[in-house]
Parts: sequence; C-alpha cells; structure tokens
Amino acid sequence: MLSFAPGGVSEAGDGNASGNAPACARFCARWNEGRELTTQVDNPADSLQAIISNVEQVILGKRMEVRQAVIALISDGHLLVEDVPGTGKTMLARALAITTGCRFSRIQFTPDLLPSDVTGVSIYNQKDGEFEFRPGPIQAEVVLADEINRATPKTQSALLEAMEERQITVDGVTRPLPKPFMVMATQNPIEYEGTFPLPEAQLDRFLMRIHLGYPDHSDEVAVLEGQQTQHPIHDLKAAASNETVRHLQAAVRDIWVDPLIKEYIVQVVAATRHHDSVYLGASPRGSLALFRASQAQSLLDGRDYVVPDDIKSLAYPTLGHRIIISPSAQVRSIDARQVIEDVLDQAPVPGSRVGVS
Repeated sequence: MLSFAPGGVSEAGDGNASGNAPACARFCARWNEGRELTTQVDNPADSLQAIISNVEQVILGKRMEVRQAVIALISDGHLLVEDVPGTGKTMLARALAITTGCRFSRIQFTPDLLPSDVTGVSIYNQKDGEFEFRPGPIQAEVVLADEINRATPKTQSALLEAMEERQITVDGVTRPLPKPFMVMATQNPIEYEGTFPLPEAQLDRFLMRIHLGYPDHSDEVAVLEGQQTQHPIHDLKAAASNETVRHLQAAVRDIWVDPLIKEYIVQVVAATRHHDSVYLGASPRGSLALFRASQAQSLLDGRDYVVPDDIKSLAYPTLGHRIIISPSAQVRSIDARQVIEDVLDQAPVPGSRVGVS
C-alpha cells in the first residue's frame, strides 16, 4: 500500500519493525544524532516490542489493548480502562510499570477519599517547629486510579492539575511531578450505584479509553495454567527503564506527519461536531490526542512517518470518550463507535504526495 513518507511515496510495511527496516534505520540515526543519551536506544521499535512482549507475560491474549496502553505511555498521555471487574485492569497497570522500570502507586478511590489523600499533605513537625510536606501517591511515575468514578467530584478534580500540567499545588506551593508521568484510571461501566460519573472536563484529559473485554477460551485456559502456583506478576522483570521511556517520548515527537495527514485528522474530528447523532463533538484536545497517538503508533511499527491507517485505527480509542450522543440517537441505540465509523467512512482519505522535497 502506498503511504506517506518524507521525501516522497514509499511502500508501507505489514505493521511491524522488520517490514520497515530502512525507515527505522534512518530514524534511529537521526534520533541519536546530537542527543546526549545515557542509555542509547539503537532501535526504538525493538524496545517497544520488548515492552509489549514483557507485559504479555501477565496480560494474555490482549495484544491490541497492550499496544494501546504502551502508545498512551510514550505519547505522554493518560489512559482510561473501562471494563467489568476481573478482566485485568489493575494487572495491566502494574505490569506496565514493572516492565518500564517506573515507580508505581495505586489509589483506591472511595466516597470518603479526600484530595489531600491523593496529592499529599503538610504536617506540623513539633521537633523542627515547621510544617513539612508528606507527598501523596500521585508522586509516582505510573499511578493507578482504581474505580475513579467512586470518588466525589472534589477528589476527582484533584487529578486535573496533575494530569494536564504535570504538577500539584498544595498549600500554595507548586511541586512538579516525576517524568514520565501517567495516570491509568479504571471504572466499571456496569455498576453505577454510589458512583460519580466523570465530568467531560475530566474525561477529555485522558488521551485514550480502552476496553479489555473477556479473554478467548484458549487464553483463559492459559491464565489458569499460568497462575497454578503463583501470579506471573511476581516473576516479571523490567524490560526497559524510565529513562528509556523518556527518550521514546521524545522520539515520538520527531515522527513525520504530512500536512495532508494533519488536514485529515482535523477533518475527522470536526465531523464529529456536526454529526446528526452527536450533541457534543470532540474538542481540539481530541485532535491533539489523535495526532500524538498516531505518531506513537508509527514509532512502534518501525516507521518514521504517519499513514492514514494510523488515524483510522486510533480514532475510536482517542475520540470515543469525548463524544456525547444526543438523546434521540441514544433512543435508537447509536453509540460513539458507530458515529466514528460513520465519520471515517465519509471522510475522504488523502492521496499520496509524490515528489515532496
């Protein structure tokens, strides 16, 4: 298939690093040029495939979802995992943190959780005669916000500054959060008693929303066999470091995006705002999310350029939770996935550009 590449038209690979070895080699050389790296990453795509394979030792049969979680991480974004209990949402967060060598913390959201339980609190030290700050669990690199919709809106809002500005403010003092920083939140879409649905401002701050779903029969049998003696999470080793993750995040921003691809992204997002079944479409933050995630997927697949198929495959994970379906469409059982599929069917896919210097 013809695809976009800097300098002209090239042949797209089959979605893996080996199929795009020349492009990957060019990118690796350009990436490492002029960068002072403590840890050289010779091939970003190989590093990312190693991370995915390592996480799959714990999360079986969910390669696409694991890929999307890794894409969210190297896009420097946050991930909302929405599914029924027992499908591996917490294990996905733990496995990703261990695999990337990142510090992990878990916050169990409940109705009585206070904002200070998340961000931290200043405590008076009688010995020194002054207040000292005790950091909360938000001061980690991968933060699991478990059952986020069970906390009150006041506590949920404690995450807004952290997720958007990568900092927290306690007692008038602003403190930066570590890098990388990722919030992976979970919620149960079935049980709504005693919950506080996330407001649109909070949902919009998640780069992607994914659903794990139940495993296939053979994968569920493999889960039973793998946990006969102990959980595989206890034997999981790091396949990368947090420093490697920071370099990969920087590499994502170097991925080439053709101007026609940018036009295509904006066209898709704008179409969600004018769709007959939509009350509120995706915001410009949705355009940025789709743009950045497509760069990350290109890096993962060993390409140094984005193709239209990246936009199509990531449109629903990045835009689905930003769309509010109109009441009349809800009566007809129309959901966000159908709207995005309709938008992608109608939006003309840009053609290849030949002879671009």
